[in-house]
Amino acid sequence: MRKIVVFGGSGFLGSYVSDELTHRGHDVLIADIKESPYLTEGQEFVQCDFMDPEAVNKVVKEAAIVYNFAGLASLDESINLPRETMEQNVIGNINVLEACKSLELERYVYASSAYAFSNKGSFYGISKLASEKVIEEYAARFALPYTIIRYGSLYGERADSNNGMYRLLYSALENKKIALHSDGEDIREYIHAHDAARLSADIIESEEYINQHMVLSGVERMRHKDLLQMIREILNNEVEISFSEEPWEGHYQVTPYSYHPTLARKLVLNSFIELGQGLVSCIKKIHEELEASKSE
Repeated sequence: MRKIVVFGGSGFLGSYVSDELTHRGHDVLIADIKESPYLTEGQEFVQCDFMDPEAVNKVVKEAAIVYNFAGLASLDESINLPRETMEQNVIGNINVLEACKSLELERYVYASSAYAFSNKGSFYGISKLASEKVIEEYAARFALPYTIIRYGSLYGERADSNNGMYRLLYSALENKKIALHSDGEDIREYIHAHDAARLSADIIESEEYINQHMVLSGVERMRHKDLLQMIREILNNEVEISFSEEPWEGHYQVTPYSYHPTLARKLVLNSFIELGQGLVSCIKKIHEELEASKSE
C-alpha cells in the first residue's frame, strides 16, 4: 500500500481516479478546495489550495506518488480568462512540483490534454503545453520521475457544466434542443471517465511509463452529428437538433494534433464502457438532478 496524493481529487476525473486507486488498495489522500461528494472508505480529505505553496508542502509529505488534476478545466472559459488559466494551470502545477522535487517520489502524474499537442485550445492548450515543458525540465534537473497523461474527450455521470458531453445532454433533457456550434462533421473519440481512471491507475503499476507522455482517449471515432442523433434516439426522437456553420472557437474539427516534436503513446483498454450505454447512464443521472432541483 502506497500513499498517493491526488490534487483535484474532488473533481470530475480526479474523483474517478481516486476511487480506482482506493479500489486497488492504495492509501489515497484527496487534496482539494472542496471536499469530494464521492469520498469513500479508505480515502482521506484535506482542504488545500494548490496556489498556496506552504499548504502544498504539508500535503505531499511522505507521499509515494502524486497525481495533479487541479486547475482550470474548461477550454471555453479559458478563452476569456488568460491570466487565471495560466496562473492555475502553470503556477499551480509549479507549486506542486516544487513541493515534490526534494521527495523520493516514485511518480508525478500530470493530467494534461490532447490540446497540448494542438494549435487549437486557446489559453487552455497553451497552459497545458507549458506545464508539460516545466515538468520535463524538473525531471531533467531534479530527477523527478513523471508520467504526463493527455486526456481526450471525457464523459461520465460525475461531470458538470465544464464538460462538453454534459452540456449536450443537459440541453437535450431540459430544453428538448441541442444547438451545436459546428456543422456536425467534427470527430471525437469519447472515453468514459471510469475507463480513463482505470488506465490512469495502470500507469503507476509499470516502470514502462516513467518519463513518458501517454494519450488516453476512446476507441470509437464518432462525428458529432452521429452522436447527437444517438442522443435523439435514446430520448425517443423528442430532441430538436441544429447546427451552425460558424467555427467552434478554440476547438478542433477532426484531430487536436498539430506537428510537435514530443510524441505520445496511446493507451487503450481491451474492455470498456460502450458509448451508448454510457450515455444512458449519464442521461439518467442528469434527469435525477433536474427532478431534484424542481422539487426544491
